[in-house]
Amino acid sequence: MRSRYSAFAAQDEAYLLQTWHSRTRVARIEFDAEQRWTHLDVLATTDGGMLHPTGTVEFRAHYNRRGVLGSQHEVSHFVREDGRWVYLD
Repeated sequence: MRSRYSAFAAQDEAYLLQTWHSRTRVARIEFDAEQRWTHLDVLATTDGGMLHPTGTVEFRAHYNRRGVLGSQHEVSHFVREDGRWVYLD
């Protein structure tokens, strides 16, 4: 989760697509050039350990867009695909 947040902050489309599940992956990511991600708060996690096939991360990602502060709250689901953790939805 943290690496995907960092990739959003750096607008690293290749990494984001590489870490997105093949079944739910979008074709392209449109970044907002005026939005800057400022920090991430991980609020809770479920499963996601070495022996788990799935996991969830509840987080709040904070941003600044044209001087207006905001945040995005989400619960993301991750699964293993080809032995790697990937974002499902």
